[in-house]
Amino acid sequence: MQALREIRQIDYSVIFVRDMAAMRHFYETVMEFPLLRVLSDHWVEFRVGDNTLALAVHGGRFGDPPPAQAGPLLQLAFRVSPQGVADCAAALEGKGVALVAPPTDHAFGHRTIFFHDPDGNLLEIYAEI
Repeated sequence: MQALREIRQIDYSVIFVRDMAAMRHFYETVMEFPLLRVLSDHWVEFRVGDNTLALAVHGGRFGDPPPAQAGPLLQLAFRVSPQGVADCAAALEGKGVALVAPPTDHAFGHRTIFFHDPDGNLLEIYAEI
């Protein structure tokens, strides 16, 4: 049990994609995440702060089935400064991204916006206020 207590952070996250071309374009061009490396047509990595966000096609490693076509599969939250929430909202809307919820201050101490990536995953940009 002691060994598992050594875990201190998530190093990388993988999104299993339905449409690699659309997702790569979104995270590289719309979100402007720096491309870290492309290992194949089925695996692309971006740098997000100290972490890696990877896009992967299902079935490559474990033969698992592709994700269902309906509905989001995950939610990711990206932290910025309080002013950054409104700035990101404007930048995303300027690129044609529809916000699910506009900049909103919540009683639990977060300012947030929500929107979807091309596969329908829910994305949040937030700040602690």
